[in-house]
Amino acid sequence: MKLLASRLSLIALLILALVVLLGAAQEPDDRKPQKPESMGVATGNPHPPVKDALSRPITAGGFVDGGTIVFIDVTKQAGLDRFRHRSGSPEKTTILETPGSGVALLDYDNDGWLDIYLLNGSTFAALKGKEAAPRAMLFHNNHDGTFTDVTDKAGVANERWGFGVAVGDYDNDGWPDIYISNFGKNRLYHNNHDGTFTDVAEKAGVALGGWSTGPTWGDYDHDGLLDLFVPGYVKFDMDHPPIAGQGGLPASACQFRGVNFLMCGPRGLPGESDHLFHNNGDGTFTDVSKKAGVADPQGYYGLASVFVDMDDDGWLDLAVANDSVPRYLYRNRHDGTFEDVSYLSGFALTNEGLAQASMGIAVGDFNRDGKVDFCVTTFSDDYKTLYRNDGGANFSDVTYPAGLGAPTIPFLGWGIGFLDFDNDGLLDIFIANGHVYPSVDRRDWGTTWAERPQLFRNLNGTKFEEVPPATGSGLADVIPARGAAFGDLFNDGHIDVVLNNMDSPPSLLRNAVKNSNHWIAFKLVGGPKSPRDAVGAKVFLSAGGVRQRADVFSGGSYGSSSDPRLHFGLGLSAKVEKIEIYWPSGKKEEIVARGVDRILTVIEGQGVVEK
Repeated sequence: MKLLASRLSLIALLILALVVLLGAAQEPDDRKPQKPESMGVATGNPHPPVKDALSRPITAGGFVDGGTIVFIDVTKQAGLDRFRHRSGSPEKTTILETPGSGVALLDYDNDGWLDIYLLNGSTFAALKGKEAAPRAMLFHNNHDGTFTDVTDKAGVANERWGFGVAVGDYDNDGWPDIYISNFGKNRLYHNNHDGTFTDVAEKAGVALGGWSTGPTWGDYDHDGLLDLFVPGYVKFDMDHPPIAGQGGLPASACQFRGVNFLMCGPRGLPGESDHLFHNNGDGTFTDVSKKAGVADPQGYYGLASVFVDMDDDGWLDLAVANDSVPRYLYRNRHDGTFEDVSYLSGFALTNEGLAQASMGIAVGDFNRDGKVDFCVTTFSDDYKTLYRNDGGANFSDVTYPAGLGAPTIPFLGWGIGFLDFDNDGLLDIFIANGHVYPSVDRRDWGTTWAERPQLFRNLNGTKFEEVPPATGSGLADVIPARGAAFGDLFNDGHIDVVLNNMDSPPSLLRNAVKNSNHWIAFKLVGGPKSPRDAVGAKVFLSAGGVRQRADVFSGGSYGSSSDPRLHFGLGLSAKVEKIEIYWPSGKKEEIVARGVDRILTVIEGQGVVEK
């Protein structure tokens, strides 16, 4: 009997292997398992150039005359063109110069309107004190479509090489604070409640050093205080930068598509570790990375992170986008530690078993099944990966069935977000694009240094289609974009986008959609046992027979922080049937919304309050 059982098990395994092989053989040609040659970045095999009718690479073309305009670029009118990003030399000879910087949307003065904080990069000369350092800028929302630079008064210039920013009220005083990841010391700007900030990073114990990237806030241990996770990227020596032909680097570490570049990495370079800081409740933090199991002993190249409850057990889990190596997904064990379920969950690799150069993470329930899904940006010659949450910490790569495979391959993606741009009740996807090698413009590879952003409309909860880039619209802007943040900057019920562009002014893309759809938004305020800004809260809203979900989170995208208010498109429904809030404290609350097309403030235990 034992022999028979063994033979049956062997037959079952052979049948399973045959099914897998047959499935792979039926995949579209551009999706067949790829074996990229060894090089500095993880990506797919070279794809034939995709060009438009005028023979322009699709990354900088494909414009539609007379098409519907979804976003309008109002950067200059808004006064944001005073800012200009800078990152090293135009040639980008080192890896430090290429990732770029993030952007944050926050209501720093609690006037009910989102303000904009744009991080800046730097130069080697500035770091050595030989020239003035580029400055970050904070723009105050004037409530009339314009913004005023208040950086000097606020004291948030961060004259360091900035990469990531996350907003969170770490001391529960009701005012948003700002954490910035830099090359070198990081900053924690504490909000002083009077329009100014004080850098308390050293005092708080979160300054670090080295090269940090996209941080995230979240209360991982249920003590009502926001903790902080900071990914690390590459160990970079400014006096001995990794450049092709120097330092004994393998030639493959400085190649893309088999061509040698001066810039090397990240593969072949030593990686920085990741850090989790526990909030002590007295203005200081303790590094618990190793104890918690998230220290990244492999030295992977972290670029973005987000705390979110992906398995709905009431505890925040942690997702990390790593560049050119497998991604991390950590499941909260409820005891101050995390279980690495990266591979078991299916999140570490594509369904082809390949690592990707992951830049940013979007979080949202795109198929309205009540579970949070992920979408990850990646390098050119590779698709941007959509992961459907199947429950129980299991994820499926559904990129191609969803229609996101082929259209995203030529682009190099950075900032990303789920947003309902047309308020139809389905989450769409926006991707900020831009390459890392300026010289790709001199090659017929079908990709470009500056690239247009992409917007994918959610058709039915399973399929997406790209919204054509109408000539003259924000989707036709050809820019080297990096950070992207999403929010209702004009309090008009439409989600807008802010992009931080490499060596360029930013882009403020105002939502110009005209339809009859309704909407509702919530600003959540946590009670005594929850973080004050309610990071980690979940809202389920039912309207028109459809149930939607939205989570409050800080971080994600690429190095950016978006509107903390939760926005729901309602389609033609003029009434909300049910609203359920799951607070970080564990309390569940149902509230009633009287009316739609408005922003409501909800305080834990008190319901809707008029402001």
